[in-house]
Amino acid sequence: MNSNQSQLSSPEVIWKAEKESVLSGKGNNKLSGPWQLMLLGDGSPTRHLKLLTGHEVAVKVISMCMENNNASGVPEEVIELQPPLLRRQVWLTCGDLTLAWAESWWNSQEAAKHLQNKNQAIWKSLTQGRSELFREVDGLALVNADWLRLEFQDEGPFWSRHYRFFRQQKELTVIREVFSPKLEKWLGPIPRKAF
Repeated sequence: MNSNQSQLSSPEVIWKAEKESVLSGKGNNKLSGPWQLMLLGDGSPTRHLKLLTGHEVAVKVISMCMENNNASGVPEEVIELQPPLLRRQVWLTCGDLTLAWAESWWNSQEAAKHLQNKNQAIWKSLTQGRSELFREVDGLALVNADWLRLEFQDEGPFWSRHYRFFRQQKELTVIREVFSPKLEKWLGPIPRKAF
């Protein structure tokens, strides 16, 4: 399940929210309601992007390869997944706009089962057959990376979140998403410099 392209390093975390405030859903009082829904809500971000823009979300796979288990900048919840791990990185686009970057970590057997169509959004892959899933948002952060600035065509920093999917009370995957400031067109301005 390896992709030919090279994997990007995780973005640098500039600021992160206290885990307790994220888990309790308190969020951050500097974020507007629409941004709190996008960053802290337990709905599907690919569905939100489609609803906001009116365009289908295209998934452009950057890489899918075995994880070396010692990468820096990985969410702490990744340790709860059973190795060997696979790491998948993608761009999410709507029309001609790149609106998000995402990376996910999977047990390699679970990845083989759930990521058969690697260009399909994870939510779509996991909910085929109407399977029950639980999403828990674990982290909210501002991040930066040169390759994000280049793709988003913005200086950053960029809002990020990470969460886990559970099935039958067992961790299935950990996903980190980073959102483009272009979403301000639909969600309103969001503070990035004040943290």
